[in-house]
Order: sequence, then structure tokens, then C-alpha cells
Amino acid sequence: MCWKEVLGCLSLSVLYVGSLYIWNATQGRDHPSTIKKRCISVFFMTIVSPFFVIWWSSNEYEGTGKLWSQMGLRLEGIIPALICPLILTFILFLGPIIQSHHTVPITSTLRMYLDPLYWYNTAQNPIWWRNQVVAPFSEEFTFRACMLPILLQCFSPAKAIFVAPLFFGVAHLHHALDRHRLGIDLPAVLLISCFQFLYTSVFGFYSSFLFIRTGHFLPLFAVHAFCNHMGLPELKDMWCKPPPLRNRLLVCHILGLVFWYLLLYPLTEPLYYGNTLYKL
Repeated sequence: MCWKEVLGCLSLSVLYVGSLYIWNATQGRDHPSTIKKRCISVFFMTIVSPFFVIWWSSNEYEGTGKLWSQMGLRLEGIIPALICPLILTFILFLGPIIQSHHTVPITSTLRMYLDPLYWYNTAQNPIWWRNQVVAPFSEEFTFRACMLPILLQCFSPAKAIFVAPLFFGVAHLHHALDRHRLGIDLPAVLLISCFQFLYTSVFGFYSSFLFIRTGHFLPLFAVHAFCNHMGLPELKDMWCKPPPLRNRLLVCHILGLVFWYLLLYPLTEPLYYGNTLYKL
């Protein structure tokens, strides 16, 4: 029975979501004031979360070295950890990447990303900071780097990668409250929330897999930020294209999935990352 570990993760999940609602924010989740307040909350959670690993751990931490290693905060293998999982995720999004550039040359996008003015303007947007920096960092730190070491004391790695994302998916259901405040009718809110639960849980499986295979936190942050940048694949838009273009895009989506599956284990070989803590 893993009730103690599950209780620890449940408590951490409730505290994370609850910290977002301690403020009297009535302007909506995308208002700069709300974003700033919630960023303060999740900053507080990055300080508190490691204590949960200690409190619910059966290990004695005489120093911080072993604790940080279990949470994926280490230097050994850091370079491949930042490169290989991102390459793997680029392959997974092969179809959406090509689809988004079938009318706009990829060179134009690269020039935009290399333009300092673009990054200066982007840095003025609090929504970008929330979606690309604060949310990926705090969510991966709490729901992977801190929860998985707790669960792995009781669950096998194969089971842990399916249990941990459930807390992550449930934690995103609070967005239903934000949508309801915006006036969206209840049936639509429930449908969107169920879809979001499935989507976040599937991403959680992938992120948990990367953590256990690499033993690193930083690639989870990078992959999460990239996935937030890409968003959901525009399958409806693809299906509305003329048949020749639609068929080519469909092939790209399928090839991306196939090559991602074939490279999933080779590109996450623990030996590349110096990972001796976790085996899957």
C-alpha cells in the first residue's frame, strides 16, 4: 500500500493549486495583476516543495547532495540532457512545425527569433513569462522533480510515470473556475476541462518518462516550455487544406510520431546522462 506517498503528493498538489487562489483576484487569469500574484504563489511553492520530499521520504538526508540528485538537480550529463530530449520533442512536433511553415518560410521565423527587438518586446508580455517560464518551471519542479522521488519510494518506475501525471491533470481542473468566471456555460466548461485533463495527463506521462530516464530536471522545463509554445496540433486546420497539401501534412504528422517512438528509448539512454538513480 502506497497511501503515505499518495497522500504526500495529494497534499502537495492541493497546496500548489490553493496557493493560486489565496489572492482576491477578480480581473481574470490573464490580467497582469493576477499573473504577478500567482507568480509569487508558485515562487513560494518552489521553496516549499523540496520539504515535502524530505518529510515524506524514508531516506535520511545528511546533506543536500543526495536530495538535489533525486530531484534531478545535478551537473553530470547536463549538456545531453538539454539537447536530446528537445530533439526528440522536435521530432514529435514534426507535423505541426511543417504545417505552421507551409506558407511562411522557416528562415523568416529564424530571423525573427534572432532579432533582439523581438525578444525585448516579448519580455514585456506577462502572459509570455507565465506560459513560457514561470508555469513550466514551477509545474515541472513540483509535479515531477518533487513528486516523483516521493512516489518512487513505493511505486516502480513504470507505475510512477502513470500515477504522477494524474495529480498534474487534476491540478489543471481549477481552470474550470476561471472559465466559468468569464461567463462560459457549464457544459462547455466541463467538456473543455475533461479534454484539458487528458491532454495534461498525456504530457505528464511523457515528462515523467523523461525525468526517470535522464534523471534531470532542466530538460523537463525546456520541453514543457517548447510544448506551451507550440500548443495543440491544429488538426482541424490541416483537414481543411486542399487534398494534396492535407495528405502531405498528414504524412508529416505520422512520420513525426513514428520516428519519435523509434527514438524514444535510444535518445533517453540513462548512460548518456550519468543517471544511476532511476531505471526504466
